[in-house]
Amino acid sequence: MSDLDIQIPTAFDPFADANAEDSGAGTKEYVHIRIQQRNGRKSLTTVQGLKKEFSYNKILKDLKKEFCCNGTVVQDPELGQVIQLQGDQRKNVSTFLVQVIVIIIWFSYIYS
Repeated sequence: MSDLDIQIPTAFDPFADANAEDSGAGTKEYVHIRIQQRNGRKSLTTVQGLKKEFSYNKILKDLKKEFCCNGTVVQDPELGQVIQLQGDQRKNVSTFLVQVIVIIIWFSYIYS
């Protein structure tokens, strides 16, 4: 057997599909729920990345009523509109948004 008969395995790129133009990678829109530490035990929960067609003020009003906390909508030049809530509300906001999105999808399915 000569040295030329040996086959060398080619390099495999597991991310080749993700880098393809037609794969649609990176087109998902994410909602970011973060916490910012203030002074001491005080903190802010920020929500960014909601779709622009949603009314931020109505969402804020429902969040404030549901979680008994105060909040505001802040306009950021880079991030757009950001909802800020007092306290650590990350789990509450994530479950609330999932429930609201399921209801919106359900209503759009029924009335379409």
